[in-house]
Amino acid sequence: MKEAAMTDVQTLRKRARENIEQGAITPGYKADRNKVVELLNGALATEIVCVLRYKRHYFMASGIHAQAVAAEFLQHANEEQGHADQIAERIVQLGGEPNLSPDGLSSRSHSEYIEGTTLTDMIKEDLVAERVAIDSYKELINYLGDDDPTSRRMLEQILAVEEEHADDLVTLLEQIGS
Repeated sequence: MKEAAMTDVQTLRKRARENIEQGAITPGYKADRNKVVELLNGALATEIVCVLRYKRHYFMASGIHAQAVAAEFLQHANEEQGHADQIAERIVQLGGEPNLSPDGLSSRSHSEYIEGTTLTDMIKEDLVAERVAIDSYKELINYLGDDDPTSRRMLEQILAVEEEHADDLVTLLEQIGS
């Protein structure tokens, strides 16, 4: 078993008093904070665009399968909003500012805002967006590695939900006969 190199308690206490205004960001934080904030703001824009698209689909769903599909759209919208909130909180913890400006939102987002006209189109557009988010989060998780384990774990949890959303949408497509 590998023996961990541990910092002595006095050194930990001394370092904790240095740069105290940086809050949770201690000298042990290895990532480029500005770059991480920039990347997280891209993820934040992606989540907001997904919330807006899912909400539109929720309100616009019609047809024989609309009630069940709309309920799924609403659930996904609410979960995406939770992801956006988590990401915005982490940006602030890192000393950054969450970019919630509607100006340029779609250009900052990794996924597109495509409305879709039929229920099938809506589901497919949401599925494409989930697939974009899945690949985007995997790349961001790999980029962070061990340099920012807190952001990485948050994104891993979000990724698991995005994968679940993709599975839900595939099931919906199968159920409505596409």
